[in-house]
Amino acid sequence: MAIPWLAALKVIPWGDVISHAPTVLEKARELIDRKRGGSDAAASSMATPNAPASDVPSLGELKNRLLAAQNQIDQLHTHQAQMAQTLTDLAEQNAALVVMVGALRAKQRVLIVVVLVLVILLFSWAAFHGLNGP
Repeated sequence: MAIPWLAALKVIPWGDVISHAPTVLEKARELIDRKRGGSDAAASSMATPNAPASDVPSLGELKNRLLAAQNQIDQLHTHQAQMAQTLTDLAEQNAALVVMVGALRAKQRVLIVVVLVLVILLFSWAAFHGLNGP
């Protein structure tokens, strides 16, 4: 089961992901700001549907429908704000992950150089002691 994940990770263009992470974070923040500012305007600009004259509901029924619709709208706005916040959190985590991946790559390069130097020293030491004999 781990093999398909490894194959998928190799296929992902990580360079593009890393280069676009700041843009994703910025757009997520813009989305949250836009949704926070535009929620009142969207609620006030809702159109009322036209009903046929024969199916006119009573005033009490209209008030109940209006309250139910307003509750649904409020729930949707809350859900949308939560989703926008989640998107921003994910974008920030992605940006932090990109920074950590860069740091791990740098550490990996240093570790590879250290291992190569140690291997060269080990072979030099073995060759020196092998030529001098016991």
